[in-house]
Amino acid sequence: METKNKTAVIYARVSSNNDRQDTSRQIKDLENYAKSQNIEIVNIYEEHISGAKKIEERQILGECLEYCKRESVNFLLLSELSRLGRSTLQVLRSLEMLHESKVSVYIQNLGLYTLQPNGEVNPIASIMVTVLAEMANIERSNIQYRLNSGRANYISNGGKLGRKTGSTKTEEKKKEEYKDTIALLKKGYSVRNIAKLQGIGISTVQRIKNQFLSDK
Repeated sequence: METKNKTAVIYARVSSNNDRQDTSRQIKDLENYAKSQNIEIVNIYEEHISGAKKIEERQILGECLEYCKRESVNFLLLSELSRLGRSTLQVLRSLEMLHESKVSVYIQNLGLYTLQPNGEVNPIASIMVTVLAEMANIERSNIQYRLNSGRANYISNGGKLGRKTGSTKTEEKKKEEYKDTIALLKKGYSVRNIAKLQGIGISTVQRIKNQFLSDK
């Protein structure tokens, strides 16, 4: 008797089109994994949007979740948990929707499936997913708090945002002034999100990215 192949959908996301990384590496790694497990990939979804957006604002993710449920696929393959979102509530909502249809999520960097072979929720995966999603959420909140606090303190001490007309800055001074921007770029945050978090122009963030990270 012929055994029916397990089926899966790949979902890959980066924060924006401005990111140096793209979705191709995520997709390739997940395709290789699926092949090694004799899992048939039936669809691939790619999205360029911030993980902080609500599910309702992420059209491609919504289409992906609906497809998984409608077509009764076995697995949704992700390179890492943050691809689903950075909000703990949003991540858990997505997982709940999938689990109701017996779709198991495979998180490649953790090597975990969220459902066990019998269709029950994997308790280890459940704990890890909740903790990691909450840690990512806290980190994002802390970064925003530090940026806002530092900016407010700078202004209260007489500092002015933006560059003075005709002024020039040494590379070291730029590194010091934009150290938070550089740190966020290294963490993979999008140019647009960093600009919003720090209250500076997108062109400024892009200029810093080109100057200090283009060769990294």
